[in-house]
Amino acid sequence: MAKTQTRYVCQECGRVAASYMGKCPQCGSFNSMVEEVIHDEPVTKSTAVRGLTGRSAPRSIGDVSAGDEDRIRVPIEEFARVLGGGIVPGSIVLVGGDPGIGKSTLMLQMAMEMAGQKRVLYVSGEESERQIKMRATRLNGKKELPKNLLLVTETNLEIILNHINEVKPELLIVDSIQTVYLSSMDSSAGSVSQVRECSSQLRELAKTSGISVFVIGHVTKEGTIAGPRVLEHIVDTVLYLEGDRFQAYRLLRSVKNRFGATSEVGVFEMREGGLVEVTNPSEAFLAERMVNAAGSAIAVTMEGTRPILVEVQGLTSPTQFGNARRTANGVDFNRLLLISAVLTRRVGLKLSEQDVFVNVVGGLQIDEPAADLAIAAAIASSWKDISVKADAVLIGEIGLAGELRMPGQMQARLKEAQKLGFKTAIVPKALRKGEGYPKGIEIVEVRSVDQALNAALGTSKEKPKSPPHMA
Repeated sequence: MAKTQTRYVCQECGRVAASYMGKCPQCGSFNSMVEEVIHDEPVTKSTAVRGLTGRSAPRSIGDVSAGDEDRIRVPIEEFARVLGGGIVPGSIVLVGGDPGIGKSTLMLQMAMEMAGQKRVLYVSGEESERQIKMRATRLNGKKELPKNLLLVTETNLEIILNHINEVKPELLIVDSIQTVYLSSMDSSAGSVSQVRECSSQLRELAKTSGISVFVIGHVTKEGTIAGPRVLEHIVDTVLYLEGDRFQAYRLLRSVKNRFGATSEVGVFEMREGGLVEVTNPSEAFLAERMVNAAGSAIAVTMEGTRPILVEVQGLTSPTQFGNARRTANGVDFNRLLLISAVLTRRVGLKLSEQDVFVNVVGGLQIDEPAADLAIAAAIASSWKDISVKADAVLIGEIGLAGELRMPGQMQARLKEAQKLGFKTAIVPKALRKGEGYPKGIEIVEVRSVDQALNAALGTSKEKPKSPPHMA
């Protein structure tokens, strides 16, 4: 006979304990252990064998068919870029992001586009069919809604699987995984055990039937209530929709991808008609730039395989308190402290009495060190009240000795800068032979931060004079 037992599962990390604990010993979160009742079924012939097919046999790798035709074309080019060129049949993709960031909007747009060539089933546990149609009508404009897009509002996974067997779709979208549950489990929808088990069954469905599955998951700032990080090892691809609610731009970032490059980024703009592709994000991020303004520099950052030009703004102001403040928006705070220390010690800028603020325009988050030189130039430009050359880009990593180091993919960065009309690029001096620089853009090679700032600001190599507010 089946036995019933009680266990406690951490809603943060999924750790299972036999008794209640006020603090999870694995992740350290408080009051996250939730009681769950499970029923142990006796092991029978039917329950002992479980897998993707129920029958498996080892085969030589040479006998396995490759299947080069796998990619399904996605009409939304930015979405296809992040996926690695298209949708792989039988794959399961997790789309995560903060509530209200635009996940359901993006997936409904993709479902309407794909319904022209494939049969799509959109399963929603949060909205009714009427609400989804109202949003689809707003997004689709005056166009006729596709007939191959089927809607259903359901949260019971067993009923959802029955609908799939009847409809036989080629693309399945589940919005969201936190609302789906299995009636055989006593825990509530959204718990770690429910999310894991439901995702595992959807994965088995995708691998056995060839249906491409997209799963939407919510993430809160605290990462509670079974966020998508619990599912990252189950799915094939993890996409995060990022962006500031006060900014119009949204970044769809690939964190994990078994069928393409990771860290790939697609750029969208949120408008009244939904998310619109931004085919040239560099031009969009520089559209409102003030030319010849002190404290502004252009950096070339790599998002996956795509170079993006962004404006880095710096501002220095005399501190009103004993300790000078350092504020970073869009760049790593520790990186800002490092660059400020190098400017103070190696270049001679007196930043110990200055509040330093750095901002990346457009809400973009820059993590790579290739933007160090642009950050340093923006700070120095504000401190000296001298503008950086309007047609110059700055690329380079700063070391603690004040030296500049060459970042990767320099060819792609310079070609993107040249395409947008920049005439000068200040880069570290190449000590090893590599590919030649593209023609049509002047390359200024420097060895140190001091030399780079002199080239960018057009100043002499003499000791910098005090700015007007320091006189």
